[in-house]
Amino acid sequence: MNTPSVQHYPDEQRYEFRDGEARATLTYQRDGDRIIYDHTFVPVEFRGQGVAAKLVAAALAEARKENLIVVSQCSYVETYIARHREHQDLLSARL
Repeated sequence: MNTPSVQHYPDEQRYEFRDGEARATLTYQRDGDRIIYDHTFVPVEFRGQGVAAKLVAAALAEARKENLIVVSQCSYVETYIARHREHQDLLSARL
């Protein structure tokens, strides 16, 4: 049995968590050395299970690895970073 995990689809500019037909996503746009997270969607069947947090954690880990400046236009990403202060340095060069 496969355990669902976060997958990154850079050509589609999104992170995805899928279990069966249900799919949660975090979408973004790249602008040079900036990554702009613009929307997180979690379907009802995934809510309350930490799925959005898994999406954002994976996206921020990759942003750090690629030395990107994070810009959030998504309220969930902003809330996540506020609660996980270890990621606030990614916002430090925010334009």
